Amino acid sequence: MQKTRILVVGGTSTIAEYCLREWVKKQDCDVILLGRNKERLQLVTSDLQVRSPNSTFESHVVDFTNTTDIHNMISDIFTKGRIDIALIAHGILPDQEALQIDVAKNKASLEINGISPVLFAEEIVNYMLKENYGSLGIIGSVAGDRGRKSNYIYGSAKAMIDKYIQGIQHRLALANSKVKVSLIKPGPTKTTMTQSITGKGKMAEPKQVALDIVSGMQKGKRVIYTPKKWALIMTVVKHIPMFLFRKIDI
Repeated sequence: MQKTRILVVGGTSTIAEYCLREWVKKQDCDVILLGRNKERLQLVTSDLQVRSPNSTFESHVVDFTNTTDIHNMISDIFTKGRIDIALIAHGILPDQEALQIDVAKNKASLEINGISPVLFAEEIVNYMLKENYGSLGIIGSVAGDRGRKSNYIYGSAKAMIDKYIQGIQHRLALANSKVKVSLIKPGPTKTTMTQSITGKGKMAEPKQVALDIVSGMQKGKRVIYTPKKWALIMTVVKHIPMFLFRKIDI
C-alpha cells in the first residue's frame, strides 16, 4: 500500500507538529519537513519517528524569503512524486510597537508572515494543478479579518493570505480542478510563538486546533476557523460600525 505523502512548510510550528501527529497516527506516511532551524527540525522528526516507526521522515533547511530556494525545493519535491497533503504553517508573531519604529523589522515580518507563504503556495498549487490532485492548507489568522491597533502589521500580512486564497480557490473552481485549498484561521493558541504573551485570556490547545485542521482539510473546507467559536466572534468584529470600533481598544 502506498504511503500518504505529506509536505509541511514550517515543520517546527507547534500546530503543524500536532497535525502531523494526527496524520501519522491514522496511516503510514512519507513526510517532508521544511524549516529554518536544523536542530529543531531534527527534534520534530525524531519525535514523530517514535510515534510512527513505519513512516519515513526527511527535513530540509530552506531560506523562506529566497525565491530561488523556494522554487528549487518545491520543484525537487514534486519531481520525486506527487503530494497528497501540503500544509504551510510558518510565521512569526512580532511585537507591534517594535515594528512601528523599525522599518527593517516591519519588512521582515511582512515577508515571513505574508509574502513567503504566498510564494510557497503558488509553487505547490501549480504542481497540484498539473496533476489535478492534492490538498493544501495555509495557516492564516483571525488577525487578518479586521485591522486592529494591537496587531495591524501582522494582521495585514494574514489579510494578504486571505485574499490570495480567495483568488486561488476561484482559479481552481474555474479550472474544474479536484485540488482542494483551505485557509486556516486559528484564534490565539498555546504555541512556541505565543509563549511570551500573558494576560490575553485563555488560549486554545494545539491538539484541538490540529484536529479541526485535519478534519477540515479532509472535508475540503475552504475556510477553517479554529476553535470554531472564532467564526462567530470575527463575524461580529468585522461588522462593528467604524464609529463604534474606533472607540474600542482591541
